[in-house]
This record gives sequence, structure tokens and C-alpha cells, in this order.
Amino acid sequence: MKVLRSPLRWGGALLLSAVLAAGTLTACTIDRASISETAAETSETAQPAPMKVSVRDGAEDVDPSEPVTVTSAEGLKKVTMTNQNGKVVESEMSADKKSWTTAEVLGYHRTYTLVAEDAAGQKTTTVFQTPSPASTSGVALAPLDGAVVGVAQTITMRFGTAVKDRQAAQDAITVTTSPQVEGAFYWLNNAELRWRPEEYWAPGTKVTVEADLYGADLGGGTWGSQDNRMSFSIGEDVRTIVDDATKSMTVYRNGEALRTIPVSLGRDTARWATPNGTYIIGDQHESLVMDSMTYGLEYDQGGYKTKVAYATQMSWSGIYVHGAPWSVGDQGYRNVSHGCINVTNEAAQWFQNQVKRGDPVIVQNTVGGTLSGWDGLGDWNIPWETWRKGNAEPTS
Repeated sequence: MKVLRSPLRWGGALLLSAVLAAGTLTACTIDRASISETAAETSETAQPAPMKVSVRDGAEDVDPSEPVTVTSAEGLKKVTMTNQNGKVVESEMSADKKSWTTAEVLGYHRTYTLVAEDAAGQKTTTVFQTPSPASTSGVALAPLDGAVVGVAQTITMRFGTAVKDRQAAQDAITVTTSPQVEGAFYWLNNAELRWRPEEYWAPGTKVTVEADLYGADLGGGTWGSQDNRMSFSIGEDVRTIVDDATKSMTVYRNGEALRTIPVSLGRDTARWATPNGTYIIGDQHESLVMDSMTYGLEYDQGGYKTKVAYATQMSWSGIYVHGAPWSVGDQGYRNVSHGCINVTNEAAQWFQNQVKRGDPVIVQNTVGGTLSGWDGLGDWNIPWETWRKGNAEPTS
């Protein structure tokens, strides 16, 4: 019995060991065929990555200044964009053919159709429209590009039409200075925007103004017509102080007094007294006809039409430093003008040769109130706290 049972037990144990072994081996290999089948199924059902177009199909009022792009992980086979007249838009394809972009500025009043096909055979069509403005407006910048100006020069941005959305127009303009200078925008009216620093510029400062106006919605159906850009620099610090208390005008360069000149200012009346405040030197004329009719004084009421020598503009309201031979006896003693700074012809020529556009002239101690900050050359008479807060929201 023992002899018979023993092989059975050994055989059963051996069989069990074989089964376990087989089970162990099967556990290590059971998913191989399944994984292979799943991978094949995944490979059969995988889809190529779709192309990405930067503009939505059916979009309206698309910014024409922004490039249109197409990208594809699969690689692009062909991309074409045309306007409503069939004109093909210039474009560029990357070397790896994974990206495409327009290479010309788009136009207003356009409907564009973009057709793209990738290397996987996928195709997509996008149709969109740019804005159709009722009108467009550009912006003129001053001072002129490349100019060297005085320490009180403010930046002028004059639009071709009244701006409805002043904030949008303001946001389209960037002022960059070297070294960095704190400054702010301020609107004199709906068509004229200014920018100035808190204090006078430091000589040697470099300034660049960029107006990215094209594609900007200025409100009221008006859009920007084109971009503009200019740069200028700040020259020597030349300042002039006109003091009614001493009836004199002193010119300083970099803090050094160059010359003191006798003057006759506007008559000491409410109408004719020269206003106090900070003026900015503007245009310069070797000769200029002064006509009282331009500010409403008739000839038969004491008006005049006189040619003067070496007229240097201080305000848009008509105040100049100029030669006045008829008042030489009053210069340094009495005020006899209609608001201008009267000096001799020789002094007027000398003054014009010393100053430049943007130099400040400070008038003090007159009975004439203060030059308006909205005069056009009176920006510095608007307090900095008022200027810094800005006025983009209200319109005038």
C-alpha cells in the first residue's frame, strides 16, 4: 500500500507543481497578445492633430493690423488666403512647414477666405471680415522726427478728426524715453492729445513716440488710418525769465545768465497785460506781419497791421518776443504793447539765435492773470496732479 500511495502523492505534487508553474508562466504572458491587439486598434483609430487658425470662421471686425496664422503639428501642405476680389494675400511658410502667416497688412472693407490643407490631407476653410469704417483718421506727431528741442517741449498728437473714444486712441500710443521719465497724457480737446513729464526734461534725453493707430477703433464709426512714429532729443537747458517788476528779460543757458534785456510788455490793463506763467517757444520768423484783426481789434479802434523783425512765438494766442523800434524809449520803463514782449531789433535777433523750439519762458509779476493751459503753448500751467490724472473719459 505504501509503495502504491507514495508515487501517487509525488505524482500529485508534481502535477500541482506543473500546474502552478504553468499558471505562473501564463500570468507573465497572458496580456501580450491583448496589448498587441489594443495597440493595433489604437493605431487604426488615431486621428491627426487638427490645424489651428488664428481667426475664427465667420468672425467680423477682425483687426487688419494683426497677422493671420495657421499652425499644424502634421505639417502644412498648402495655405492660400484671398480677398473678395480674388487677390492672393502675401504670406510666408516656415521652413518646417508647421506654421504659416500673412506677410502684408490687411485692408478695411474686406472679406477674406483662407483655405488650408495639411500633410495628413485635412482641409479647412475660414471666412472672415475686417471692419468697414464710416471714416478713418490719422495722427500727426510733433515735434518733428529727429528734432533737438528744449527742456519744456511737450509731445503733440493731433488727430485728423474729433475722437469719440479718447481712451482707445490714447492706448494706441506709446512714449518711450531714455533715461526713463515719468509722464502722462492729457487732452486739450477731442482732436489734440498731449504728453509731458512731471518736470522739465533733462538735456540729452532721447524720446520715441509710436502711434499704432491702424486697426484701432476710435469710436463713432472712425478707425485709425495708419501708424506713425517719430523720435527726438532734448538739447541744452535754455530758459528765459521775463520780470515785469524790473521790466527785463534774462536768458540762461545751463544755469548761467547770458544777457539781461530791457522789455516793454502788454499794457497794464485787464485786456492787454501779458499773462503770467510758463510759455513754450514755438515758431520763429525773421519777419512777420502782426495784424490786430486776428484777435478782434479793428483798425479804427487802435488796431494795427505792422511788419515786425525777428518774431519768436510764445503762445498760440499771439504773444511773441519781437523787435519794436517804436517802443525803444519805453523798454525797461513802461508797458505799451498789446501783450507781446517788445525789445530792440538787435535784441530780438540775438534772442532768436539763442533759443529753440521747446525752451521755456517764464513771465512773472504782471497784472495779467495766468496763460491758459489750453492755449497750445501753455501746457505747463496745468497743475501736474490734474495732468497726471488724465481726462480720457470726458469729451469736449
